[in-house]
Amino acid sequence: MKKIIVTWCAGFIGSNFVNKYVMLCPDIVFINVDCLTYAWKLENISEQVKSAPNYFFEKVDIRDVAALEDVFKRHAPTDIIHFAAESHVDNSIKNPKLFTETNVLWTQNLLDLYRKYGLQRFHQISTDEVYGDIPNTGFFLETTPLNPSSPYSASKTAADLLVKAYGRTFKIDFVITRCSNNYWPNQDNEKLIPHFINLLQQNKQLTVYWDGSNIRDWLFVEDHCDAIWEVFTKAKTWSIYNIWGNNEYSNLEITKILLKEMWKDESFIGFVADRPGHDKRYAIDASKIKNELWREPKIKFDEGIKTTIAFYLNNWL
Repeated sequence: MKKIIVTWCAGFIGSNFVNKYVMLCPDIVFINVDCLTYAWKLENISEQVKSAPNYFFEKVDIRDVAALEDVFKRHAPTDIIHFAAESHVDNSIKNPKLFTETNVLWTQNLLDLYRKYGLQRFHQISTDEVYGDIPNTGFFLETTPLNPSSPYSASKTAADLLVKAYGRTFKIDFVITRCSNNYWPNQDNEKLIPHFINLLQQNKQLTVYWDGSNIRDWLFVEDHCDAIWEVFTKAKTWSIYNIWGNNEYSNLEITKILLKEMWKDESFIGFVADRPGHDKRYAIDASKIKNELWREPKIKFDEGIKTTIAFYLNNWL
């Protein structure tokens, strides 16, 4: 039986992943290894999944190698899908060391145990932020040089390179996926969309960095999870794939969309000093995954943002 360690499934993307695939794949065991930090909550896991016979939860700090190895001994996993990461850029600027410890050393601990226990596949969940930013034209390819701008993206870049190095040196079977900005349920309130929804619900002023012209590509999280599964189950070893939403918007455009959907006027927009090292634009060329493995995303932003707003309002009221 295939048994997959899935790290940090009480977080945003991981919880959406197990909430779908635990139920879709009853013949596969999913072992959620999570230390439950401030942004990761067991409430993100559905009750149906929690009671499923093919789902297990292990509260473990991945920095604790002995505790992590105990999980390997008891569950005998065959594969790893590694979601675990500190991901908030502002927090990485305040505390870079935490991001290095979490995103790099945790990855190494998993890789070392992968080798020791002879697992099959290591799937590293990464981000388009490892590429840095790109001018107003052009797109990131999987071959684009890595050029991170923040301590967060630098730590993810280091983790990606460590996975690749283990592949070359120790011949491990790995795949890496790099996604654009995700949105929808279970995202922590410090992220842009839920943060702004929360402020508007309280009739508070929004704080947009600089002039709001920074551009991101928005990916509905369930589309991301489906692409992850396609890569994990079908991709050739040592493959890297970009995953995109095909929904480019500036931060100011996102702000105005939220205002419109929540019946607020533009007097709620406030501007603050820009974030240090703030990337101007992220944009992905996803031709590789589209041609080799996966369809285009199903959910367009104008549809997804409506359901996202409704989710947060219903859960916060």
